[in-house]
Amino acid sequence: MIVGLGTLLNVTTIVVGAAIGVLIGNRLPERTNRVVTDALGLITIVLGGLNLVSLTDSDFVGAVGAGGTFLVVIGALLIGSIVGSLAGIERRLESFGGWLQDRLTRRGKGAASSTETAPARSSETADSLVDAPLTLTAREKFINGFVDASLVFAIGPLAILGAFQDGTGQGIDQLALKSTLDGFASIAFAASLGWGVAFSAIPVGIWQGLLTVLAFALGSVMSGAAIAALTATGGVLLLGVGLRLLNLRAVAVADMLPALIVAPLLTVGIAALLGN
Repeated sequence: MIVGLGTLLNVTTIVVGAAIGVLIGNRLPERTNRVVTDALGLITIVLGGLNLVSLTDSDFVGAVGAGGTFLVVIGALLIGSIVGSLAGIERRLESFGGWLQDRLTRRGKGAASSTETAPARSSETADSLVDAPLTLTAREKFINGFVDASLVFAIGPLAILGAFQDGTGQGIDQLALKSTLDGFASIAFAASLGWGVAFSAIPVGIWQGLLTVLAFALGSVMSGAAIAALTATGGVLLLGVGLRLLNLRAVAVADMLPALIVAPLLTVGIAALLGN
């Protein structure tokens, strides 16, 4: 089995699914596209809630105690949010999405200037999001599709565990399952948000590729408790993505991504201090 094949499959299904979604979306009224996005938001919240069940995982509880699981997630989110905010991950991701949209839609000087007049949604406008109109400009739709799809496809246990499984030579079963799910999800996303969804394959490929290389170099190093901590923390982030999709609040989920690294580290550290 070729190492990295799972991530390559995942990237391909996202792009193909997005292409199908764009073709379908162009034939659907705006109201239908909005309903589809709302449905995806609700589903994402449900997935986040299911991941929170890991707070009661026996390995996790055994490592940090029954009350420690929630504290680990809180600590990871606080530390991760501070680090991510200072690093400007959300802003950089949105800027990259805007740069991609500019390169793809530039049709001479007039077209370029028209894209610059439409502001992208950013974390600074989060407080006014509830009052924002549901109709988005082409630029906003592209950036929202790119950012939101990137977060949905990159967050979650399958992205990390599947990459680890691939990197350690245990097969691509988990990434194959994730590829199938992401392919169908990208159809629904792209039907509403357009081509930005297809380009979410770039950060997904980089993220899972790095994890695969790390697993290949270091081997399987994640304990059951660390995996549960990562899953529960990812569940909270998915809830934030759901709020974004429902247009309730532009939660800066990307700025919280370092929490996915902090949570396993806190778990291992606390377990070592407690002698578990």
